[in-house]
Amino acid sequence: MRKRPHIAQLACAAVVFALVTGCGGEERKPVPETVTGTLEEIAGKADCEPNVQTDAAELRQANCRNGEGRFILTTFATDRGQREWINEANDYGGTYLVGRKWVASGEEKVVVSLRGRLGGTVERAAHHSGSSGEGEGGHEGGHDGGSGSGEQGSSAEPDSGHQH
Repeated sequence: MRKRPHIAQLACAAVVFALVTGCGGEERKPVPETVTGTLEEIAGKADCEPNVQTDAAELRQANCRNGEGRFILTTFATDRGQREWINEANDYGGTYLVGRKWVASGEEKVVVSLRGRLGGTVERAAHHSGSSGEGEGGHEGGHDGGSGSGEQGSSAEPDSGHQH
């Protein structure tokens, strides 16, 4: 039968076409070099005026808003502190744009759009449901051990980003 080689050729052609066109045919913009700087400098590059919520030695965190939407920008004093924060945040799900000693978190579409301004790597974490014995939500307090921070949930409220 001659069908199998023909099907294999079509499959190969489809793979090559997908690679050349970027799979979805979407035009992809080049990702800039990952930015560095203070929370205020990074926020400026993201076109937002930061509303600082946490100003501690180990991390600084601000609520931000630009034309794409709302997000939370967090800067860290150390690479280790950043990785620990991300590891803990991954337990709660979400989408994060990760740079050197900074993270932007929020709705996926906002985080992905920020990559065009800030560079970095998009990380997606699956939400783990179920009770951890820490109360109904399973997420008490913030990632920095502080209190008064919110949590990311399925709320329709635009500010429902992951407070750390």
